[in-house]
Amino acid sequence: MHRAPLPHRAFLHGAGRRGTAAWPSQDPESGTFLSFPPESSVEAQAGALVEGERDRTPLLFAHSIGAVTAVRAVTDGLRVFGLVLVEPALYDIARGDAPIERHIAVVTEARSRAAEDDLYGFWSILRPLMFGGPLDRESWPDERAVAEHWAAANLPWGHGIREHTLAGVPTLVVTGGWNEEYELIARRLVDVGADHIVLSGFAHRPQDHPGFPAAVTAFEQSLTM
Repeated sequence: MHRAPLPHRAFLHGAGRRGTAAWPSQDPESGTFLSFPPESSVEAQAGALVEGERDRTPLLFAHSIGAVTAVRAVTDGLRVFGLVLVEPALYDIARGDAPIERHIAVVTEARSRAAEDDLYGFWSILRPLMFGGPLDRESWPDERAVAEHWAAANLPWGHGIREHTLAGVPTLVVTGGWNEEYELIARRLVDVGADHIVLSGFAHRPQDHPGFPAAVTAFEQSLTM
């Protein structure tokens, strides 16, 4: 059976680790690993991605909020071979679902505290939502820098993302099976033709699951047959 050459891979990180550190199961020589500065907007990241990959048609990997950048880039004209979206934070496509609205409401309340220069109040709301467990005064000095990061991080909604953008784009969605919000988003993507697999045991980072490389390779090869 004839099989076309495998596509170039490009990797987008989420709000935490960047570059190759965000994709430890992948060979550092296997593609382009992007690393955007924390202060860069989704729109700026999408523009840089379109420009950087203009002469290629990559298999584009994206984790969490990186999926927002990926879909914006596709909307803005980036041609892709396919998408591998890991726990995609595409909240815009699942607005109206109770878990999605609850998450957005809590983050909005927390951000309002940050806007009033109450970083401790911000973190006391966001920390239980994002990381579990309450904030206490003793741990605050050690967590302040993390709170500052999250108070300034891009929000994954409000970017005009629509699921129909991905209709006809070969897409593999990988979730960890631990959070109802991401499973809801995955179901919306399946409705427009995406494949979906669950790799449990690694929470928000199923790309660290030992089965992730094989699952991606199988998807990639299915597109080149």
